[in-house]
Parts: sequence; structure tokens; C-alpha cells
Amino acid sequence: MNYPIMAAKYLLFIYLGIFACQSPEKPVSTSNESEQQKVIVGYVPGFRGILDVNAFDANKVTHINYAFVNVKDSMAWLTNLETDSTNFKNLNTLKEINPNLKILISIGGWSWSENFSDAVLTPSSRKKFAETSVEIVSTYDLDGVDIDWEYPGQKGEDNIFRAEDKENFTLMFQALRSELDKLKEETGKQYYLTSAVAGSKSFLEHTQMGSAAMPQDFINIMSYDYYTGGKMAGHHSNMFAPEDYEKDRSAEKDIKMFLDAGVPADKIVLGVPFYGRSWIMLTDEKRGINMPRDSVLRGGGYSYIKD
Repeated sequence: MNYPIMAAKYLLFIYLGIFACQSPEKPVSTSNESEQQKVIVGYVPGFRGILDVNAFDANKVTHINYAFVNVKDSMAWLTNLETDSTNFKNLNTLKEINPNLKILISIGGWSWSENFSDAVLTPSSRKKFAETSVEIVSTYDLDGVDIDWEYPGQKGEDNIFRAEDKENFTLMFQALRSELDKLKEETGKQYYLTSAVAGSKSFLEHTQMGSAAMPQDFINIMSYDYYTGGKMAGHHSNMFAPEDYEKDRSAEKDIKMFLDAGVPADKIVLGVPFYGRSWIMLTDEKRGINMPRDSVLRGGGYSYIKD
């Protein structure tokens, strides 16, 4: 007989709040200055259709990243133009509740990273990509661009990739910053450039994160989903890793790797999942971390778990 074990008891936000983040060098405080320094980013799923912007509290986040904008023919591409334009308009109404709220387009994601490598391969293609990305920001009165390339120099979901991605990843951010600065000269408004990056050694080996961080305002490290498969049960978002842990993965190690790669501490934002994972164990006697599992337990809704 198989026995389930829960990795976490509940899911707080399925769509909003994929990142609940704060720079590690900035302590929590009730002062106005510290509140302004706090970075709390939530991703909203535009790919699912029209968003219900009343479903979440705009005062609980500092940035909303709209997921996702596609990459096509070296351009940032709105695949669902009618839906996306409506969502942008509705998201901007949240600024009536939170005037300091920033809304960014997030480009790529797991399913739409296939064409990044081609889009940033040459100076002309990078310029085209940067211009069309910022054009969306300008057209819909948004606040910046977030890049979720999964992953430079790696296959991801059977994506195009090449060795040149390592340098071109950096050059892409430089091109985007240049275009955002041009828009700033026109509007007088500050624009943000951020990214979502894998918390892994392989990601750092295929990028120049110290250089890539320079044009960016902050970097969201995806410090979660450490355990999604394999033969053993484990925490998918542990802050630290015990010495006997099967996988040498933790949020602490992720942050240290990025610091060692030259990313400034005040640009690091820790990714915290507002969902849990669960496993069906092989036996009732061996339940818990580092114990053999049979399979993944499918999740339920808001008050249950994420599969």
C-alpha cells in the first residue's frame, strides 16, 4: 500500500506571489524608508485569459510581472493581443489603490523561451528585440521588462541554444537598458529591468551574471522546485540543507553562488514558492525527508497542495 506525505500544508497564492521576496541585506522594519526598499514581486498568468484584478491585494506587492510575452522573429510578441491589452489596462487600475505599484512584462517562461537564442544572436536582432520589448512598455504605459529565459546555453524545453548565449545574455540586458533609458528621456519616468534566473550552478556556468546584473535593477532567483522527481522525498524550497541531505541544494547556497559570481547583494531577490509539493511514500514506516517515495501525489485547490 502507498502512503501520502505532504510537503506543505497549503497554497497561499497560486498565481500572484510566485516570488515573495526581499533583498537579504535589508531587514524588515516598520519605518517608511525600509518599506520603500522592500521588493515583493508577484507573477500573474495572462496566458490563462482575462485576469480578475480584484482577486488580490495590490498593497501587498511592489511589482507585478505579467506572464508571459512571447519571443517571435526576434521580437517581443503579444500572442493574445486582445486579452493582453485588456489585462494591461486592468492591471494599471491597481495603481489607484497602490500608486507605487510597478507593472512589468515578463518575457519567455518555460514554454516561450525557444527563440531567445536567435533573438539575441546579432547586434541587429538584439536591437529589434529590445525595441519591440520597450514598445510594449510604452504603448500600454507599463513600468519595465522582466526576462525569464529558461535557459541560456541549455536545452530547457527542447529550445534552440548555443555557446554564444553566454555573452549574448549580457548583451541583451545592455540593449534593453539602452532602450528603456531612451524611453525615460521621453517620459521622465523610471523604468525597471529585472530577470528570473535558475538557482543552479549550471545556470551560472552558462551566463556572465556579474556583468549581466549591471544593467538590471534586481534579479529574482528561483530558489524552489529542488525536489520534483527522483527516488527520494525532499523539501522543494529549503532555506538550508542538512549534511545528510540527498541533494546539495538550498536557498542559502543559491544566494552564495550568485554573490560569488559577482551579483551585488542589493540586487538579489529570493524566490519563495507559495505552494507545496507532496509524495506517495513506498512504506508507512519510512516517511519524510530522505525517505524512498513511490510517486508524486496530485494536488487539489487553494486549501490543499500543488502537485
